[in-house]
Amino acid sequence: MADLFIALIHHPVYNKRQAVVTTCITGFDLHDIARSAVTFGVKKYFVVNPLPAQQEFARRIFEFWMDESSLEFNWTRAEAFKLIEIRGTLAEVIAEIEKTTGQRPKVVGTSAKPRTTISFEQLSTEIKSGDQPVLLLFGTGWGMADEVFAQVDGVLPPIDGPTPYNHLSVRSATAIILDRLLGR
Repeated sequence: MADLFIALIHHPVYNKRQAVVTTCITGFDLHDIARSAVTFGVKKYFVVNPLPAQQEFARRIFEFWMDESSLEFNWTRAEAFKLIEIRGTLAEVIAEIEKTTGQRPKVVGTSAKPRTTISFEQLSTEIKSGDQPVLLLFGTGWGMADEVFAQVDGVLPPIDGPTPYNHLSVRSATAIILDRLLGR
């Protein structure tokens, strides 16, 4: 089975006016996505934000949950937090994966907009039977900027429900996508 990594991209992403911005890290995204990552066997969960104040915010939350008393209070949350690494850029994430695995990962984007180039079934098969690491990218704000999509090897289909509304939280989308790719 291929190693699966995920990254939550906070920059470059769009705001609702389609300007490129940097979004804030949230404690919910750290907790919930890390818990999904552990559940589905993700090797590392990267949080990508170039702002030092945002990186420090994430580190403070991380340090709280890794503190001795927090470990006693809720060891499962601490276990999930062990997967998190903070990086400033997507290039740093890709370089880290190359360094640890010896291979460049296949980079796969996600989007609520139709940009599909690879199906869930195809990527699931590649992960389960392949050996090339895979990096799944999840965007914040109103989606990852085009410059991120210029760096991907494929894009999964959007998660569509029976209504025209399509603006899931990134936490929900991550859990659904991991289940579709690796669930039993």
